[in-house]
Amino acid sequence: MPVTVVASKAVTEATKAYRFIDIVVNLTDPVFRGIHHGRRKHDDDFEAMMERSRKAGVKNMIVTGGSLRESTAALKLARECGMYATVGCHPTRSAEFDKYKGGPEAYLDALDQLVSSNLTGKGRAVAIGECGLDYDRLHFAGPEIQKRHFRSQLSLAKKYHLPLFLHSRAAHVDFVQILRDEGFGENGGKAVGGKGGVVHSFTGTISELNELMDMGFHISVNGCSLKTEENLAVVKTISPERIMLETDAPWCTMTSTHASKTHLDTLPAPLRELYFPHSVKPERFVYGSPVKGRNEPCAIGGVAWVIQSLNGVPLEKVTEKAWKNTVELFSLDELNEN
Repeated sequence: MPVTVVASKAVTEATKAYRFIDIVVNLTDPVFRGIHHGRRKHDDDFEAMMERSRKAGVKNMIVTGGSLRESTAALKLARECGMYATVGCHPTRSAEFDKYKGGPEAYLDALDQLVSSNLTGKGRAVAIGECGLDYDRLHFAGPEIQKRHFRSQLSLAKKYHLPLFLHSRAAHVDFVQILRDEGFGENGGKAVGGKGGVVHSFTGTISELNELMDMGFHISVNGCSLKTEENLAVVKTISPERIMLETDAPWCTMTSTHASKTHLDTLPAPLRELYFPHSVKPERFVYGSPVKGRNEPCAIGGVAWVIQSLNGVPLEKVTEKAWKNTVELFSLDELNEN
C-alpha cells in the first residue's frame, strides 16, 4: 500500500507543471466506442479514454472535421464535452463536393452554414479544415479535384477570419502555390482576411518547413512526424514561435520501431505511466486500460518529451510555448482563465 501512495505522489509532482491542448483528435472515429473496422470488439470506453487524457494534463482538444458529416458530428461532440472543432473536407474526401446533391456549390454552402452557426461558445468552430492536398492517396480523389476544392475552402477562412487546419502529403509545390494564389503567401493571409493556420502531422523537408513558416504558418507534430532520423532533424529546427502539439488519435501511434524510441526511453517512469499506460489487445479488453494500437490524446506528452530531448530544453518550456501558440492562433483565451 505505501508503494502505491508514493507512486501517485510522484506522478502528481512530475506532471503538475505540464498542460496540453491536443489540436488534432479524431474523436468521432468509432474505435473510441469499441468498433474496429465496422465490428464491435469491446465496450465503449470513450469516458475512460477522456479520463486518461485529463490525468496526463490534456486540458482541452480540437476535434477534427474531415467531411461535412464528420464536421457536424465533431461540433456536436465538442459541444457536449466542452471542446472545440474544425469544419472542412479532407483532400481524400474532396470528391464528396461533386457527388453532393446540388453539386459543389451546395456542399460548400453547407460547410459555410455549419461554420456560421457555430462561431461562439463551447463547442465552436475554431478553424477551417481539415483541408489541403494528399498525393499519396490519389485513388480517393485525383489532383485536380483536390486542388479545386482546396481552393474553395480557403474562401471560408477569409470570410470568417478563421485559421486554416491544413494537410499536405507529397504535394508541397501545388499546396503552397494554391495558398499563395489565394493570398496566403505572406503573414498567414492577413491581407485577404485570413488568420494563418497550422500544417498538421508535418513530415516534410527542412526547406518545405522554412517556406511554410516564412508564409506565416504554424507547424504541428505527432508520432508520424518523429518516425525517422530525418524527421527528427527537421522537427528540431521548428521555430518555438511556430510549434504545436497533437496526437492525431487514433492514428500516428509512437512505436518501438520509430527513431523517437531512443528519446522516449529516457522518459521518467511517472510520466510514462501517464502518457503511455499499459495497453491490451481489443480481444483482451479491460475497462480502464488503453487498447493496443489505438493512439490516445494522453500520448501527447510523449511528443513533447521527444521535442525537449532533441533540443535539450526543459519539458515545461516546450509545453508552455505550444500552449501559448495554440491559444493565440485559435483564440482560446478562456483556457487561460481556468
